[in-house]
Amino acid sequence: MLGIAWKKGSDDRDFTRNSEVEMIFLGFIVLFDPIKADANKTIAALQGLGVRLKIITGDNAIIAGNLARQIGIVDPVIVTGKQINEMSNNALLYQARHAAIFAEVAPDQKEKIVLFLKKSGNVVGFMGDGINDAPALHVADVGISVDSAVDVAKEAADIVLLNQSLEVLIQGIISGRKTFTNTLKYIFMATSANFGNMFSMAFASLLLPFLPLLPKQILLTNMLADFPEMTIAGDRVDERAIATPHKWNIKFLRRFMIVFGLLSSVFDLLTFCILLFVLKTDTVTFRTGWFVESVVSATLIVLVMRTRLPFFKSLPGKGMLLATGLVLLFVLMLPWLPIAGFLGFTPLQVIYYGYIFLIVGMYVLCAELVKSWFFRKPVNT
Repeated sequence: MLGIAWKKGSDDRDFTRNSEVEMIFLGFIVLFDPIKADANKTIAALQGLGVRLKIITGDNAIIAGNLARQIGIVDPVIVTGKQINEMSNNALLYQARHAAIFAEVAPDQKEKIVLFLKKSGNVVGFMGDGINDAPALHVADVGISVDSAVDVAKEAADIVLLNQSLEVLIQGIISGRKTFTNTLKYIFMATSANFGNMFSMAFASLLLPFLPLLPKQILLTNMLADFPEMTIAGDRVDERAIATPHKWNIKFLRRFMIVFGLLSSVFDLLTFCILLFVLKTDTVTFRTGWFVESVVSATLIVLVMRTRLPFFKSLPGKGMLLATGLVLLFVLMLPWLPIAGFLGFTPLQVIYYGYIFLIVGMYVLCAELVKSWFFRKPVNT
């Protein structure tokens, strides 16, 4: 807001002398920068995704409070730069979590607020376009600027938005969470499967008078089992995985690997017992039966472990379904193909397939039950 006045003077020297007295007030020029039409909708969508908005500005506290109310922040808690200077670190740590607005702050205070937000356990994205935003952009987990910003701000930022709409932030968050969730799917399944296979192979090698699988059969098993997992990048993601932010949790990963790896080994050992003591197989038939059971179970278990929901309530992507179907068809036909002898396999009788599908069915059912128990306690991953 600018005040406008005038005064009459005989010449320039008279006008400049004591120029702010005996003036005639004309009025005010009000400068108004309206918020974007879609700002409220965008902010509400971000809050629905678990993103909390905080305003950090050098502007007057009254102006900042008025802006906050326009975008839907009711009764915002406002902290000024002067108050920050008088606070202890513990007090600022508390206010960083609970205050909605930080007004009349200096550039170094913006940086300090972002650091304390990170210290309180948050992943912080900071958006700014001015020179005084550069320190905060640099220390934020994700610094965001716009194409019209000053060069210093754009250089300090991790992301520069070329689109004027804030809708791109929502799309970026959703895409990031999908990528993170699918990455975790692959890590969970790969680590648990490898742990289980290692345990099963080591146990079988100690008990059997022959190698449970030949080296080329092990390599083929790994390749076929990994084929459906290669499609995880384009897999569908449950809505609950997008609705809230997640964090990397190595303890949760370790617990998942041990629980489901050992579950896989239990059914591998069950397969050993049936092949050896019930069906009384020879060496080649044993290897063929375990190979078929291992690949079929590893392929189908991906459909179970890719979601926290019951697998029939969360359909996988088309790529995963196609890859799973092709692998299953190939594995079931492999003992009858001309290359079977070269790989060390032999055709299996129908009864073998019956036992294999029984074991795999029990494995899928048990995996669903264990999964329900495992995810019952909320864990932030």
